[in-house]
Amino acid sequence: ENLRVSFSTYGRTTEVLKGVSLNVPAGSQVALVGESGSGKSVTMKAIMGLLPGAARVTGGRILFDGADLLTMRERDRMALRGTAMSMVFQDPMSSLNPVWTIQDQLGTILKYADRRLGRDRDRKGRRERVLQVLGQVRMREPERVAASYPVQLSGGMRQRVLIAMALLSEPRLLIADEPGTALDVTTQAQILKLLKDLVTEQHLALLMITHNLGVVRETSAYTYVMHHGEIVEEGATAGIFAAPQQ
Repeated sequence: ENLRVSFSTYGRTTEVLKGVSLNVPAGSQVALVGESGSGKSVTMKAIMGLLPGAARVTGGRILFDGADLLTMRERDRMALRGTAMSMVFQDPMSSLNPVWTIQDQLGTILKYADRRLGRDRDRKGRRERVLQVLGQVRMREPERVAASYPVQLSGGMRQRVLIAMALLSEPRLLIADEPGTALDVTTQAQILKLLKDLVTEQHLALLMITHNLGVVRETSAYTYVMHHGEIVEEGATAGIFAAPQQ
């Protein structure tokens, strides 16, 4: 609600988000679309609490389940990050450790998430959960994938691993940052369909960050259009495509 973010560099302060308001209900697919530099990624980082040191929130609220993320204790906010709220990044190779197997990477993330949530799950239980979530993202051979290193998987499979990583702790909000951008058109379509299916199956709230209007048309029921740090248009995706105002 009315989110404002400013960057301070070399003694100058520049406002990069100028009163951004958007809503992502549970079980919905919402797109935030705009050209490079429009403020999409800053919005995403502000929601997740990952803004760089030069940035600060100067106004507004970020409400999650009725609680303002900006006023809660940092410890409580960290407990939500990666558990109740998760992200899918666009580049799997920069997000996966090349010298760890998929099982090791997902199992370690799950271990720390369980610790944050106060869950008591042993190594066998973590392995079962990893295989379960790999199955949820439509991996045909989850055991083989779990034993593989990232370089042994195709680009589409690595993207599915990132989605599985984000789903490990059964989040309620999933933010997807340009998923599938580096993939061929056919594989990207499969990844987008997977995300769409997961919203329905798990009643997720999905916020899709993208500059690709084709992705918006395929994945989102409601769209916000961002330009120069402001929401300049919003509405049902079909209506925006039929009669764009911006």
